[in-house]
Amino acid sequence: MTNNISNVFDIYFDKNFPKLYEDVEGGQAKSFNFSCEYGCVSHNFIQRQIPNALCDATYYDLITAYGYGGPIIEKVVANKYCYEESKKKLIESFDEAFSRYCKDNNVVSEFIRFHPWANNAIDFQGIYDIEKIRNTIATDLEKYPDFFNEEYSKGCRKNIRQAINKGVKIEIIEKPESLDSFKNIYFSTMQRNGAADYYYFDDKYFDECINFYRDNILLVNAIYEDKIIAAGFYFVWNKVVHIHLSGTLSEYLFLSPAYVLRYFVTVWASQNGYKLIHHGGGRTNDAEDNLYKFKKQFGKHTEFPFYIGKKIWNREVYDKLSRGKAFDTSFFPVYRSR
Repeated sequence: MTNNISNVFDIYFDKNFPKLYEDVEGGQAKSFNFSCEYGCVSHNFIQRQIPNALCDATYYDLITAYGYGGPIIEKVVANKYCYEESKKKLIESFDEAFSRYCKDNNVVSEFIRFHPWANNAIDFQGIYDIEKIRNTIATDLEKYPDFFNEEYSKGCRKNIRQAINKGVKIEIIEKPESLDSFKNIYFSTMQRNGAADYYYFDDKYFDECINFYRDNILLVNAIYEDKIIAAGFYFVWNKVVHIHLSGTLSEYLFLSPAYVLRYFVTVWASQNGYKLIHHGGGRTNDAEDNLYKFKKQFGKHTEFPFYIGKKIWNREVYDKLSRGKAFDTSFFPVYRSR
């Protein structure tokens, strides 16, 4: 069951995307599609049961699947209203309808990782408590067609040239039938880095990626002396390449193959009419975050604001669940901070 590239704005808004992360998030993928005279809004999320011993009823909370998402306006119908007025009324109508959904389904709270350039955080800031926490990095092929010299840092260019001169080559596989070769390298990288369970995707996850999105997957292998030493797993959708997962064998880190992977996938994207390579952000909100600084080398001029959104749909139950000294009040939702 693979997808063709569709009219959906980005892969993160495709209805099947949250299904990849049901086990990761411990919930069930859901879609709330709303339409009225003013237009249409779609909202995909994962609905999780809240473990608790304080309430008699079963309650749930909502979270964005791994990556980005949130509600997005699919269409605004202006009719007798101007566009902005219709848009305002559409969002108000969506809020009313989704509030009913949350009430009817015992939803207590919601946490959203908004899409960096869909502007849906701004569209729905009247509903959610919005906070910008960091920027994400991209390579803009439209604005900077000579990306190697315009977007890449001097050090980045040097690492790429040195790796190529030492004999690192690249293999690009479109629509791969399997991700087995990638998994071996990815798992070894996760073990080396002591990655948290949240980032440690299992065999089922990779099988589901092929099942739902084989047509939207690009696999890039870095090869040295006839051996795959590093690999990148990327999603492609509507002329955007998302740098999703990658890994490098420990004994070949000295060749800097991670740089070569990103360089050659960008060359491929440029040759195939793609507009943007999205690298994502850092592990933390710190401007000195090492992962952020690494990615910044590939996008000197291109960043997008990354917002999160919080919403308490049932204040009474939320407060009841959040009582207790063991909770971290800086975490949202508080009752999941133990």
